[in-house]
Amino acid sequence: MTARAERPPGIEPGLGPATRELLLALADDDFVLGFADSEWTGIAPHLEEDVAMSSMAQDELGHASAYYRLLADLVSDDPDRIAYDRPAEAFRHNRLVDHGRGDWARTMVRRWLYDTANAIRLEALAESTSRPLAELVVKVRREESYHLLHGEAWLDRLARHRGEPRRRLVEAIELVGPDAPSVLTALPSEAVLIDSGIQPVPGADLLARWSARIEPVLAGLGLSLPAASPAALDPDTARSGHGAAFNRLWTEFSSVRALDPEATW
Repeated sequence: MTARAERPPGIEPGLGPATRELLLALADDDFVLGFADSEWTGIAPHLEEDVAMSSMAQDELGHASAYYRLLADLVSDDPDRIAYDRPAEAFRHNRLVDHGRGDWARTMVRRWLYDTANAIRLEALAESTSRPLAELVVKVRREESYHLLHGEAWLDRLARHRGEPRRRLVEAIELVGPDAPSVLTALPSEAVLIDSGIQPVPGADLLARWSARIEPVLAGLGLSLPAASPAALDPDTARSGHGAAFNRLWTEFSSVRALDPEATW
């Protein structure tokens, strides 16, 4: 098999639509999760978690901003306009983060499942032939490693507390777990991304790596992940058809700019 030639920095002509799809998925995932997690500020179980959730939410929004900036450079647009001025149905975040905040157990399950899947995705993208993307991913991974530690600690804590904490944890896994694979489900343009090396590893392989990483952790706690929902594994539905929870969130985060669409902020 002939080795693929190293590509120059930036995005080659003809790869724009596929790269746009990838960057939008990365950005929307972190943007929506960051806003959803920010809702815990002031109401988390204790002060330390108020600080932790606020910090992680800020990290996610910062990562989203960086992805939107790459995308804006690609399509000659404004990153804030991409983030705030699109209609709700134009967002391409995965089905897992589309779930509403719910209780603390649901938020921790959503975060842990997302962070473990995202870690697999970023690990692969660090080898992307798009130098700007690969360099950004290296920076993002450093902050995301702390998110993983936080999620693992809470998963273990809730699982080992018999009674209501564990019951709520199990309920949360059963509710959001079937949509978790949507983080890594192949994008419609995956063939182009793989051929170019912009996405070095196919979604199916990423899903296999993720399963191998999380299943022993869950098994060690007497837990298991439900079977994936068909919609979560379908490239055409894994990032579309958003529900009422996201529509409410979208109304909130777009409300200020909507007051004066022509204003310069």
